[in-house]
Amino acid sequence: MQIIVRENNVDQALRALKKKLQREGVYREMKMRRHYEKPSEKRAREKAAAIRRARKMERKAAERDGNK
Repeated sequence: MQIIVRENNVDQALRALKKKLQREGVYREMKMRRHYEKPSEKRAREKAAAIRRARKMERKAAERDGNK
């Protein structure tokens, strides 16, 4: 990852770096790795996330179809 500092404006470069790190999920991964997570807990978390994503997609599809 590379951030270009323009006109010695380090504050602006830091903001851009933080935004890129957040977009790529680095902060979320660091938070998850602070403590050990049992494999069964990881599976349960990932399964719940998949269910949430599927429900969200169904809602969006229903909303799209309902507006037509």
